[in-house]
Amino acid sequence: MRVVFMGTPQLAATVLEELAGHHQVVGVYTRPDAVRGRGKELVASPVKACAQRLLPDVPVRTPKTLRDAQVQQELRDLNADVFVVAAYGMLLPVEVLDIPPLGCLNVHASLLPRWRGAAPIERAILAGDHELGVCIMRMEEGLDTGDYCVCRSVYAADRSAADLTDELANRGAQALLTALTHVEAGAAQWVAQDESQVTYAQKIQKGELNVLPQDDLVMAARKVRASSEGHPCRVTLAGKGVTLLRCAPCAADDPAVLATAEQHGPVDAGALRFAHKRLLLGVADGVLEVLECKPDGKKAMAAKDFAAGLQGVKKGTLRWEALNG
Repeated sequence: MRVVFMGTPQLAATVLEELAGHHQVVGVYTRPDAVRGRGKELVASPVKACAQRLLPDVPVRTPKTLRDAQVQQELRDLNADVFVVAAYGMLLPVEVLDIPPLGCLNVHASLLPRWRGAAPIERAILAGDHELGVCIMRMEEGLDTGDYCVCRSVYAADRSAADLTDELANRGAQALLTALTHVEAGAAQWVAQDESQVTYAQKIQKGELNVLPQDDLVMAARKVRASSEGHPCRVTLAGKGVTLLRCAPCAADDPAVLATAEQHGPVDAGALRFAHKRLLLGVADGVLEVLECKPDGKKAMAAKDFAAGLQGVKKGTLRWEALNG
């Protein structure tokens, strides 16, 4: 089929790469290049980079809005059978939804109707969902309100947002190919969403995933798992700004926890300890072990290597704090 693809992040690029191997992609739409890093350079989205590498003869367009009449005419001129959307980051007006004869399909990274909206994977992790998934949905004017025809699920376990996003991207790509086959044959079986089960995945706000000393152990661990480069989990450890990359809850009878408690007293909220070559943070109701972190201005490193550079860490008197923003 002739397909117009719309998407922006790496999840969408994974879907595009699989799609391009099975269908004729006649146009790619993505968000405009964005300023990244300290150099303030404009960087292409993962979808744009993927399209330029795989589909050098296909137009890649970055309109600021799809409500412009000229943009809509350009879409019509591509004569696509179907539009495919995956984490595009822009709403499609009804004038665009009505263009392709076979409609617009959305690769949405949740088990609809749970977690409609912008951040379904992060919200699922923060809520402690045991199962995540991806649905192929027929788009309409409402926010992720359309019927779906193919779903795939994965178990969350203790996996990170990055790990889950990667798997859901691959499963979503395969689900999309199945859905396109069914849609082309007129054999898709659409399922209406149960409105009584709807939840919304609001955007992650700046600093929302920063761990706080008053967080309980479960939520602290979930924040780290839900974090990413775009929404890091940041704290101040002994006065140093640090991004937490991997952490794990400690059991109450963990040898390192017992050892430092015996030597220096209870690991209370805000305490920063180093015992058995392990870096420990006290939270409201327990102890969180830092496994990997990234100090500001430095590369990612094992927590024990970071702790080796902290003065006075063996005295058991260091503290950690929340970091705003």
